[in-house]
Amino acid sequence: MAFDVLAGSVGALAGIIATYAALRPRAGRTLSAPPAPARSAHDERAADDDRAARLVAALPFAAFLVDERARVRVFNNAAAVLFTVDPEWAIGRAMIEVIPSVELERMIGHALIGETRTGDIVFGSGTRERFVGVTAQPYDHGAMAIAADRTSSLAAERMRSDFVGNVSHELRTPLSAMKIMLDTVMVSDEDAQARTLFLPQIAAELERMIRLVEDLLELARSESGTMRLRRERFELRDVAAATANAFAKRAGDAGVALTVDAAPAVLVDADRERLTQIAFNLVDNALRHTPRGGRVVIEVRRERGAAVLAVRDNGAGIPFADLPRVFERFYVVDRSRSREHGGTGLGLAIAKHLAEVHGGTLTAASVYGHGATFTLRLASADGDEQGLRST
Repeated sequence: MAFDVLAGSVGALAGIIATYAALRPRAGRTLSAPPAPARSAHDERAADDDRAARLVAALPFAAFLVDERARVRVFNNAAAVLFTVDPEWAIGRAMIEVIPSVELERMIGHALIGETRTGDIVFGSGTRERFVGVTAQPYDHGAMAIAADRTSSLAAERMRSDFVGNVSHELRTPLSAMKIMLDTVMVSDEDAQARTLFLPQIAAELERMIRLVEDLLELARSESGTMRLRRERFELRDVAAATANAFAKRAGDAGVALTVDAAPAVLVDADRERLTQIAFNLVDNALRHTPRGGRVVIEVRRERGAAVLAVRDNGAGIPFADLPRVFERFYVVDRSRSREHGGTGLGLAIAKHLAEVHGGTLTAASVYGHGATFTLRLASADGDEQGLRST
């Protein structure tokens, strides 16, 4: 949005600078003052450049001017920071030398022949890729351009778009299935077999939709910063034991060994219910990705002054390319498997936010084909012994 406003007003900005440059030489003259000595075109150009430079330098966003040969006339400090360029070194050099971008050079070229161009230019690649929005417009025998880093805003925009799309998909799919099954039952209302077959499936889809809505509300609360924690001092192994008991039947039915390896006296000052929710989400995720005959271990330990709860499994693991994204909302490595086991794709995102609300961290590690480990780290509450304060 900020870049759109800047891009929309660059023409007005260029006009203001041009008007100021034209009026400035007359400032301070009176009717009785003697005429100023004639100045050469070169002197006039230098004076204009100086005035333009002072105006552009005062702008809070990246801006620069080039002459008719696309050589830099003015390069403000905001542009120097954005493009990591020494502004004094840039003056007088070709634009392509200062900012090595063919796309930018092409935009400047269009501006030099009287055309305005606006667009995003990509710098870098991979995780260091940046998107810089640029507007270039003709200005005083040359061109003027403004720029803004749009990497974060574009990423946020993509996240919002993906979020809406994923929510729509996750709700539309069960609703469509439920409608088909209900239509079938209603058409064949005398068919007991149809009711026996479809009604449990409708109930299961409805339950999954309820879980999805509850997860969305939980995620909204944790991300909004308004969640209030009911802190108390307790042993972290209590959370591990409660989680193992809650999942014992499901693990047994799935043929997965679920065990607890918890050291005593690992104390935390935290919201017991929220930490249990983190552990539940981690174990739920582990069981969904561990085959029959596998194992899941809930481990509690003290590590370098921190209280640690880790959930390890020897399941399929997480591909290296997917590992950085496992905490993203709705990001599911194996969507078909997740749907089969009732996953919403929000459990890990919720767990990470709850960890951060406590001032802790939640990380993932995996070797594909050899299982995964999710590790929650919190400040230990036995600060006197470990040299830490209670959180």
